Amino acid sequence: MSEHKQATFKSFDTSTQQDWQIIGKAFNDFAKNLPERVIKHLELLKGDCGGFPVDRLEHCLQTATRAYEAGEDEEYVVVSLLHDIGDTLGTYDHGEVAAAILKPFVSEANHWLLRHHQIFQGYDYFHHLGGDRDMREKYADSPYYEHTKRFCELYDGKAFDPDYESKPLEFFIPMVKRVMARPQKTIFNGIKDA
Repeated sequence: MSEHKQATFKSFDTSTQQDWQIIGKAFNDFAKNLPERVIKHLELLKGDCGGFPVDRLEHCLQTATRAYEAGEDEEYVVVSLLHDIGDTLGTYDHGEVAAAILKPFVSEANHWLLRHHQIFQGYDYFHHLGGDRDMREKYADSPYYEHTKRFCELYDGKAFDPDYESKPLEFFIPMVKRVMARPQKTIFNGIKDA
């Protein structure tokens, strides 16, 4: 049984303002729990090594810990933590999934980093798989090229050390909640809260 009233229309073109007030309240209540859902999804990466020296969750924790300890801002640390959250559902393009989840909450530079980090990572290993390690060069004119390259070189690419002492997930949860509590841009901007 739903804790909210439900709209009564059978198609959008017959919906009313009252229907959308009901939906708006339910949406706002649901949206408040997004950080918790994201953290639960991130926890799915625990135990999944995929052949790497550490599991995918530990890789994310190491990436975020390195960024935090280097003094990066909170948004950047959260991006570092969640950069591979798309691995489970976006197996062939995980960066796009992470970018879509975080788009409302991060800067254009960090959104671009999330979307493209997979290609930038490839500089270190694509050639071992018969691919083009310089694939990232097609983005050389991007204002975010160096931003993304730096992320891969300093944090992402170095975060596979089984002996590294990363901070626990619980350390980062308040950061995730703060960053995801303030959407900067959504299709709903300019629409009055329900």
